[in-house]
Amino acid sequence: MAKTLTPEYKALIASKYWETLPLSDMNDAQWEAICDGCAKCCLHKFIDDDDVADVEFTDAVKEGGEEMHFTNIACQYLHTKNCGCTVYDKRTELVPQCVKLTQANLPQIFYMPPSCSYRRLHEGAGLADWHPLLNKGKKTAMHEQGVSVRGKTISELDADMVNFEDYIVSWPLA
Repeated sequence: MAKTLTPEYKALIASKYWETLPLSDMNDAQWEAICDGCAKCCLHKFIDDDDVADVEFTDAVKEGGEEMHFTNIACQYLHTKNCGCTVYDKRTELVPQCVKLTQANLPQIFYMPPSCSYRRLHEGAGLADWHPLLNKGKKTAMHEQGVSVRGKTISELDADMVNFEDYIVSWPLA
């Protein structure tokens, strides 16, 4: 969801709360502001299946013996220019498989890419220098460094889901 530079959001930025406050102690506004808005979570992901023949998977997220692969297929509700959800408040209702990241489920969601700000903070890495909270609330640095999905996706409405392996990409893990 695109964040508006309200006085409240500017105060969050100025407070640098993420440097001292654990994720588990953040209120809703603080938690939401941690999202960098890269939209990698809006990409379709597939678990490697032995029934899928003749597909060479090179980059994957591995957890418990399973391999999960990112594609460049994006949710139909993703605004591809600003990398925000167009139905953010109703996303889990309209897209039942959309996972709402919370303090409780963060440790179990192994497929969040290494650049994910929630994952970085959870692992003690801190925010990346391109994060909007470190750039006056703007996503410009993130987009310029190619961290977001901007300009790299195809809508699920336009993708040939039968041949999903044609859309597997490694850039979300970079």
